[in-house]
Amino acid sequence: KHPNECSKEDYIDFYRKVFMDYKEPLFWIHLNMDYPFNLKGILYFPKINTEYDSIEGTIKLYNNQVFIADNIKEVIPEFLMVLKGVIDCPDLPLNVSRSALQNDGFVNKISEYISKKVADKLSGMCKTKREDYEKYWDNISPFIKFGCLKDEKFCDKMKDAVLFKNLDHKYLTLKDCIEANGGTVEDPNAKTEDNKADDQNTEKKEEDKTIIYYVTDEIQQSQYINMFKKQGMDAVILGHNIDSPFITQLEQRNQNIKFQRIDADVTAGAKEEVAEEEKEAFQKTSDSLVEIFRKELGDEKLDVKIEKLKDENIASMMTLSEENRRMQEMMKMYGMSGMDMGTTSTLILNANHPLVQYVVDHKGSENTSIICKQLYDLAMLAHKPLNPEEMTAFVKRSNEIMMLLTK
Repeated sequence: KHPNECSKEDYIDFYRKVFMDYKEPLFWIHLNMDYPFNLKGILYFPKINTEYDSIEGTIKLYNNQVFIADNIKEVIPEFLMVLKGVIDCPDLPLNVSRSALQNDGFVNKISEYISKKVADKLSGMCKTKREDYEKYWDNISPFIKFGCLKDEKFCDKMKDAVLFKNLDHKYLTLKDCIEANGGTVEDPNAKTEDNKADDQNTEKKEEDKTIIYYVTDEIQQSQYINMFKKQGMDAVILGHNIDSPFITQLEQRNQNIKFQRIDADVTAGAKEEVAEEEKEAFQKTSDSLVEIFRKELGDEKLDVKIEKLKDENIASMMTLSEENRRMQEMMKMYGMSGMDMGTTSTLILNANHPLVQYVVDHKGSENTSIICKQLYDLAMLAHKPLNPEEMTAFVKRSNEIMMLLTK
């Protein structure tokens, strides 16, 4: 049937009959062409709400309504395999080896056509039906990001249709994110040969890049989010496991941007400058705190940094550089997470907080040891979950602190 002859009910009934799926698809793309080859089909976008590696789609391939096979990756682009659909192409051979398909230029053209039609549909929807597109975004974003990683042409077509959800759950394009952070958007395709040569000879300086801040867990990183909001700053939410390789690709394609998680460092707006006449005394206090915490926590290599934070409610927090985090994620992906990476996180102490001042003034007391350990664990809890041994010690120590209040 021609797309104009089909109603919404027709598409949904067909979907349920073919795939035995009681859930309603988000939307679909109807392929219908006669030249330069004959191809008809429907690709359905199911609701995606699980981790990416557990998603399995089914695209059935037919020749004149004669079933050939499911998920022929030589004909269907790999990233489309998460979808459900049927494709009928009479020009495809009924019985041919996979190796022959791989070297068949005609088959490659079919694959490219399908990818192009999907990109055109999605980018068109982003422009003309933005409200509907935003409703679908959380479900279809893993599929789109996977497609961008796998297919450069698809990525080029989708670059303005990739959305980022900010802390207020408003959807922004990459261009919006860059401009919101005071940067300008570069067109990688508009570079002259001289520009390209400059890119090869010198990497863009880190301090010249526009930083786009992000969070991976709104609950776990709530302390940092509150600090950001108090500074009038924003961040985007990147909570899927495909986001890490995706933002790395975006940085490679856009040399003027850098993605950084909000707990990678303390931003300038969150801390006070130390007055010139106070610098010597502040350095002595800092040196003393570093010595005390390393001793009480039994870690001579502990990275400790003292700051005068504007938020008086924060006594301690933990930071981990973006480079270290990416390295850890890459090692985890390759099963190397057990390797010793050395000191990677930094304990930030707020010199303005009474508990930190107490530690300086009561060096060596019994309470100081408890406070140091508790401040460290509290900083870790706002950064990542404690392991079982650390959590057990934290709960026990919390009970001891409450017992002190009863004396």
